Amino acid sequence: LQMLNKMLSKLGAGGTWRFFDVLGLEGEPLATVPSPCCALMLLFPLTPKHESFRETQANQLSGDSDVYFLKQTVVNSCGTVALLHTVANNKDKVEFSDDSALKKFLDETADMTAEDRAKQLEKNQPAADKVNFHFIAFVNVNGKLHELDGRMDGPVSHGSTKDTSFLSDAARVCRGFMEREKGEVRFSAVALCQA
Repeated sequence: LQMLNKMLSKLGAGGTWRFFDVLGLEGEPLATVPSPCCALMLLFPLTPKHESFRETQANQLSGDSDVYFLKQTVVNSCGTVALLHTVANNKDKVEFSDDSALKKFLDETADMTAEDRAKQLEKNQPAADKVNFHFIAFVNVNGKLHELDGRMDGPVSHGSTKDTSFLSDAARVCRGFMEREKGEVRFSAVALCQA
């Protein structure tokens, strides 16, 4: 959490928006997340069960050109990719400093393909150690709930959402991840909210 907020600040983004821990994905714990909330990031273990589920989702990819999406081509850059997905799809909310490296990157890559955006990111990414955890992001773009996983070929659409129901809608999808991995407890979520 602190790392994500430091990264936002270092990249010249955020302003009054920052990441908060999500202590639970339903009921009272979810209600403690500050509002407004514009994005949710989920950290979870990569398991064989998850990988086989992903294969079934290939036909659910959204071709929505309004969604900023980039492929993850650098090993273990999923946190960076999820952060980029989170901010890029909320540029109308998140404030940027005048010299923001993140805004510069987003502006430079705005009209690129997901693959070309990945190549641009590769130029600026240090090598990382192999881990078996993965970050994905959930955002609301034009009233649609999109799941953004850089390991996929595009965004996954989860239907309609509104600013007022976004957090509960995204949490419902996250609970599906947990239900598929019965007995697995290594899940964590953070939300980008206005402080």
